[in-house]
Amino acid sequence: MFNQTDQMPVIRRIAIVGSGMAGLSAALLLQEQNHEVTIFEKSRGPGGRMAAKRVAGGSVDIGAQYFTIRNPAFSAFLNRYAEGSFRPWPGRFGYQTTSGQWEPFPQETRYVGAPRMTAITRGLSTAADVQAQTRIYSLVRQGQQWLLNDTDGESYGPFDAVIVTAPPAQTRDMFSNSRLTALSDQMQDHVSHIQPCWATAVYFRQALEQPYDGMRCQNPILDWIANNSSKPGRDDSGQWWVLHATPQWSREHENTSADKVSAAMIEAFKKVTGVTVCPDDWISHRWLYAKSSPTEQPGFRWYGDQRIGLAGDWLSGGRVEGAFNSASGLVAHMLAD
Repeated sequence: MFNQTDQMPVIRRIAIVGSGMAGLSAALLLQEQNHEVTIFEKSRGPGGRMAAKRVAGGSVDIGAQYFTIRNPAFSAFLNRYAEGSFRPWPGRFGYQTTSGQWEPFPQETRYVGAPRMTAITRGLSTAADVQAQTRIYSLVRQGQQWLLNDTDGESYGPFDAVIVTAPPAQTRDMFSNSRLTALSDQMQDHVSHIQPCWATAVYFRQALEQPYDGMRCQNPILDWIANNSSKPGRDDSGQWWVLHATPQWSREHENTSADKVSAAMIEAFKKVTGVTVCPDDWISHRWLYAKSSPTEQPGFRWYGDQRIGLAGDWLSGGRVEGAFNSASGLVAHMLAD
C-alpha cells in the first residue's frame, strides 16, 4: 500500500518510461492532479503498439488494429484529450470456425485512429512533456528520489516516483541494470507470457473483393487479416491489407528473414481468401512483444516503499482500453492518500 509518512516525501515530480497508451494516460491523469510529469520514449514519437508505417500514398496500421470502449472513463478521456483523432470503423468482420466455416463477429462498435492509429497517441501527446529518442538504461537512487540514466550516458531528474510502461522484457532488463534484483526477478513470469507477432502489409493496385474487412483465421500461419483501406480517413489508391501471424508461428520464425516471412504470409493470405493475384508491394515488421497470453492480470503494480509503478495492457487484459484501465488504476492507487 501507498502510505505517506514523514520519511516519504510528497510525490510531485514523476518520470514515466514509455509513451504508449498506458504512459500517456498516466501522464495526463497525473497532470490533472497538478503533478509534474516527464515521459521518456525510446522511439522518434509516441504510440507504442498503436503503430503505423508510412507507405506510398499514406500509411498502414501494423500494430493494434482497432479498439473498443466499454469503460465510460476511457471514452471521456479520449474525448477530452484526443477529440477528432478516432472514428468508428464500419467494417464487416468475420471469424473462421474450427470446421473452416465463416461467421460474422458479434455486433460491437470498433474504433480506429484517423487517418492512422498513431493519430490518437499523437493527439494525447500534445498535452504531455515527451522526451523522444531517449532510451532509459537504469534507475539510480538518490536519497528518496530517482535519477534516470539513458543509453548515451545522460542523466535526468531527480524524480519522486517512476512509472514504467515498457514491455515486461525491457522492464526486467532496466531493473536488472538498476540492481533492483527483486523487481527484476518478479518480471520473469510476465516476460514468459508475452507473445511475438510478425506483421506484413500487402498492397494491390486493383481492389480485392472479399466478404469481410477484418478476419480472424483458422490457419497455421495467419491469425488476423484486415483491409486497412476500409478504415475511415484512408484515401488509398488501391488496397492495403494487413496480415498478422499467429504467436506460435511468429516465435518459430523469430529470426527468419523478413523476405521469407513475407513470402510465407502472402501464400497463406491467398489460401485463406482465395486470392490468386500477387500483391504489387509489401512491407513487414516483427513485434517481439505483441500481446500477453492469459495469466494473472492484477491491473497494475505499485511498489510504495520504492515509489515505482508498472502499468500496461499486459497487466489488464491486453487491449488498448486495458492500457488506459491499468494506468488509471495505478494513478488512483498512488494518490489514494
